[in-house]
Amino acid sequence: MLLRQFQRFGLRLNSTLALVEYSGLKVTPASFSALKAAQEMGSSITALVVGSQAAAIAAELKGVKGVSKVLTQSNTKYDHILPENLAPLLVEVIKSNNFTNVVTPASAMGKAVLPRAAAILDIQPLSDIIKVVDAKKKVFVRPTYAGNAILTVKVNEPIVMASVRGSAFPPAEVEGDALAPIEEITDVESFSGSLWESEEIVKSDKPDLSSAKVVVSGGRALKNKETFDALLNPLATKLGAAIGASRVAVDEGYCDNSLQVGQTGKIIAP
Repeated sequence: MLLRQFQRFGLRLNSTLALVEYSGLKVTPASFSALKAAQEMGSSITALVVGSQAAAIAAELKGVKGVSKVLTQSNTKYDHILPENLAPLLVEVIKSNNFTNVVTPASAMGKAVLPRAAAILDIQPLSDIIKVVDAKKKVFVRPTYAGNAILTVKVNEPIVMASVRGSAFPPAEVEGDALAPIEEITDVESFSGSLWESEEIVKSDKPDLSSAKVVVSGGRALKNKETFDALLNPLATKLGAAIGASRVAVDEGYCDNSLQVGQTGKIIAP
């Protein structure tokens, strides 16, 4: 009854939904950073994880500090995170639970899903936040002009919908004795014309570029793929580092585009 009165007068209890991404059977480092940003918003956190491995991932999330509930939806149509499929589900979860904040990692997944969900809700999203200044007043910091300027912004929307730059927040703490309940939610119908065909994943024994503490990066001066591989691979192995590359190196075929660093590649903080 009290909650209905709050909703009637446009006031809602502060709560945050965190959309969690995983790779293999591990939560991505960027998602742990998004959960840390959710912690700094100072509200109850509900994690949402989708796909056929959702139940296994939920077991890892239920011990994260501040997470009060984990929602799962195990339909295989979410395995490859097609945003046209996931956005309607995200919107339904937001509406049915009256969340005041929604966070996603600022990964390819977050950048594809969040704007679609925000458009359905007629909300202006906030991309790539790097600091929570005042959660109650909805004040955040984000970069602009490829990081050459930093903005402090106030959100005037009823729901804060933000993607979180993974390199700007440490990973959320895990409390071994926390036991957040796990709930499988009902799927929603989507009318997507997109179908998953295939993918080619470049496998490497090097650390993940997005979360690596040490990065060895090469560019135009290496002149060709042979020199790039001959110089960077042994050095990266010796240092226990990830390998990165400039846009020119990628465009010239020195390496795969998954190694590109910068405005049109991956944002790193080694």
